[in-house]
Amino acid sequence: MSIVVTGATGHLGRHVVEQLLEKVPAGQITAIVRDEAKAADFAARGVKTAVADYNVPATFDGLFTAGDKVLLISGNEFDKGRVGQHQVVIDAAKAAGVALLAYTSAPGSLTAALTDDHRATEEALLASSLPYTLLRNGWYHENYTENLAPVLEHDAVVAAAGEGRVSSASRADYAAAAVAVLTGEGHENRTYELGGDDAWSFAEYAAELSRQTGREIAYTAVPVETLGRILTDAGVPGPLAAILAGVDASIEKGELVVSSGDLARLIGRPTTPLAEAVTAALKG
Repeated sequence: MSIVVTGATGHLGRHVVEQLLEKVPAGQITAIVRDEAKAADFAARGVKTAVADYNVPATFDGLFTAGDKVLLISGNEFDKGRVGQHQVVIDAAKAAGVALLAYTSAPGSLTAALTDDHRATEEALLASSLPYTLLRNGWYHENYTENLAPVLEHDAVVAAAGEGRVSSASRADYAAAAVAVLTGEGHENRTYELGGDDAWSFAEYAAELSRQTGREIAYTAVPVETLGRILTDAGVPGPLAAILAGVDASIEKGELVVSSGDLARLIGRPTTPLAEAVTAALKG
């Protein structure tokens, strides 16, 4: 039996593998990647690596074995049919008879277009009759703290979220939840709504940035259409810009406030505060 992680060299996948290495022997971990060179550091530590591509179903043949626990990290190729990509993994997992397939989804409260692929994947997973865990990850701190350059350049946080609040947490927090499921028991056929302990507004985010930088950084609320134009002007492809702007509209409606407490319970500690992520990003 292995614990198998797809997308293992991505932002979230790396955190998951690193944390798994603290819990189980390296030989029990299989990292599925598209570029073997990017997983060389894992292989050097004894992690098994396998090369497979969501877009080439045959590359998943024989990758899973009966009894494996699999983490399907959602793909990020919005233009290549993510549901079909995920179905490839689900089909391979079912053929092998894996013990569990955990999927990184989106909060059940979120209605933005971003969630369409997630809901369809959830339906496919339930239809497969595989033992599953839905990890409905909320927003990541890093969605904001990794994009501070324009904020600091203009001394402005720009969003189309009005006074809406976000229950974000760090990638490491969400990875810890996945690790708890993959290494623990009793998570079959469960859905976890995951988010940070403390919801924050964009005005509060701007205030925290001001406090830590010693500069006057303001929150500028703009209409959704304006944010879409700002993103496309910055080089974001039009369809993706529309999806991201749509998330802000959902934030304004309160759809990214996740108050279940599931994340802190799964990881056995409070979630990482936004202020801590800001500090790390500014140290950069």
